[in-house]
Amino acid sequence: MTKRLISANSSEVLAMNGAELKQSIKASEGRVILSENVVMHEVGDGLTTSELAAAFGADLILLNGLDVLNPIIFGLYPGEDTGATAKAHYDGESIHRLQKLVGRPIGVNLEPVDPNADMAETRLVIPEGRMASEKTLTELERLGFNFVCLTGNPGTGVTNAQIAANIKIAKRVFSGLVIAGKMHGAGVNEPVVSVEATQAFLDAGADVILVPAVGTVPGLDEDELKAIVRLAHANDALVMSTIGTSQESSGHSYIEQIAIKNKIIGVDIQHVGDAAWGVQSPFENLYAMSKAIRGERHALQRMARSINR
Repeated sequence: MTKRLISANSSEVLAMNGAELKQSIKASEGRVILSENVVMHEVGDGLTTSELAAAFGADLILLNGLDVLNPIIFGLYPGEDTGATAKAHYDGESIHRLQKLVGRPIGVNLEPVDPNADMAETRLVIPEGRMASEKTLTELERLGFNFVCLTGNPGTGVTNAQIAANIKIAKRVFSGLVIAGKMHGAGVNEPVVSVEATQAFLDAGADVILVPAVGTVPGLDEDELKAIVRLAHANDALVMSTIGTSQESSGHSYIEQIAIKNKIIGVDIQHVGDAAWGVQSPFENLYAMSKAIRGERHALQRMARSINR
């Protein structure tokens, strides 16, 4: 029987396949926190942003801005991040090393860019290694990622239709957990979230439906999100609410309010984005969310549990 994620040791978590990780999250009853971190920075003296996020209570680590065809993570090999001596590491061992350092499942954003999207703003062009495709999704399997998040950064031209198409590819070539949906418009003239898009994601095989947290996207209220949650759960999928609108830095009070509201709605994972500093959320907000949705006992246990267990 799979152990709930909030109480599992690193050795147990990192041994889970995609289906086991999904069940472990489900068993945690709405108390799982995911921290999204930009990889092009290190923090302090040769530390990755992921290590600090794990120290402050994140259960899952999501890498943003990573080119999976050239997977450089600053701080992972201090002094070698951009040098030739790092190439062998980044060719195949970077994700395994990060998993060992943080003791958490590691995922990555890949962006299902639609070249024909009806853009609402100037398109931001991103490299091939950040776009979702059969090539990049296959590379995730080789690198050893635990999950993938099919979503869009601001201005990249990601559409819901393209997300659905790439879910099907991911389920065919990648054995990890598949999370899918939009945190915001990603520069496109279309609804960020809808019942129709959610059903398309479910039909394509998504394990986790990504939705904006209530209070982050204008006009998206609790009743609308509750309908999405009920639809996902009825189809044996989980739901992740996301704070991806720079409100990651809005302070403890905001984070706590959002956390409780989204737990009431019934989400299974709560995401804190990276936009506050352009690197990741202020770490104290991870702790504030952790205490709000699971109490100080579980918050401190997650922070204190050794990665060597």
